[in-house]
Amino acid sequence: MSRVARLGAFIVTTLAILAVGTFIIGNTQYLFTSTYRLKAQFSNVVGLDVGAGVRVGGVHRGTVHSIELPNRPSDKITVVMDLDSRTHDIIKQDSVASIETEGLLDNEYMAISFGTAGAANVHDGDTIASQPPIAMSDLIKKSQDILDSSQQAIKNVTQATANLNSVSAKIDQGQGTVGALINDKTAYRALNQTMDGIRDAVAHAQAGVTDFQENMEALKHNFFLRGYFKNRGYEDSAELAKDEIVGLPQGTPQKTFTFEAKQLFGKVDTAKLKNAKSLDAAGDFLTDTDFGVAVVVAYSSMEGDTGKSLVLTQGRALVVREYLVENFGFDDRRLKTLAMGKKSGTSPESGWGAIQILVYPTGTEMPAAKLPQNSTPPKPPVEQPVPESPATVPKPQ
Repeated sequence: MSRVARLGAFIVTTLAILAVGTFIIGNTQYLFTSTYRLKAQFSNVVGLDVGAGVRVGGVHRGTVHSIELPNRPSDKITVVMDLDSRTHDIIKQDSVASIETEGLLDNEYMAISFGTAGAANVHDGDTIASQPPIAMSDLIKKSQDILDSSQQAIKNVTQATANLNSVSAKIDQGQGTVGALINDKTAYRALNQTMDGIRDAVAHAQAGVTDFQENMEALKHNFFLRGYFKNRGYEDSAELAKDEIVGLPQGTPQKTFTFEAKQLFGKVDTAKLKNAKSLDAAGDFLTDTDFGVAVVVAYSSMEGDTGKSLVLTQGRALVVREYLVENFGFDDRRLKTLAMGKKSGTSPESGWGAIQILVYPTGTEMPAAKLPQNSTPPKPPVEQPVPESPATVPKPQ
């Protein structure tokens, strides 16, 4: 082959290689493919360079055309991408662009997620949403912080183990209270005897309380006292004044219910309710009305012993209050009792006495509670007139 032929062959081969290389490079850069352009904005591109690949669903389908810095510090960096037009059907307006790192080589590329089927298509020049990138340096720093924390935790565990070993050694040697109890049988026996004494004392105390309760219960059912408790409707005298106040509230009641004792109780000297349904009208009023204070006031006639009359009126006020509280829904903390004992002119027809339920409006001040019998008694309240005397108010229907 002549020299001219060899030169011609070399030139042709070189041009062919150049053409193939140009085609390969152009195909990689999408120079010979129909493309469209999209944008995404980031606060930091973490080393992304122009010419970096753009992957759609993990497949290389574009390149980074340019990276534009903002004009103001408050603006973001704009990344311009050229994408293969065949991705038009899978990249939508709700697709998200993110900067990813390929392995540990710190080689960044742009990744775009698929959009949803119902979302609108993107157009050339649109800006899609972006996700802040994760810098490898930040991950390394966080890993270092975790490692430092782990090392400190290991040091703490090691120190705690050493302390436990020291304590165990002292206990084995009989040092300290715990060591003495474990190793010294004398100290253990002394402590055991002390605990036995405490247990015996508690057992005796419990037995004493049990005996006292049994004696009181037996006293209630004693032949001589059984009739007294049974006939009067109450068993514990301490309960009589638990909700009693020292006097009536100031002001005029908004509603008054008056009952002759004969309507409610079975006997003249008892506090056992016989016709409790007569109290239902008062209970309905307390349930449906926003009141301030209500007082169950009990009177007896002028006949009989003064002390017994006071106890009888206390018992009657107590059982009337209990009936209202148990059968009607209202704030029972605002329902109090007041035993007046003897009162002249209470019941002109008999010596039974009377019951009044006085309901005071909202805002009425609650009177002081009556002190227990073993407390210092308060000064006697000034006698206040009670509205609607039983002698003048007709019986409820």
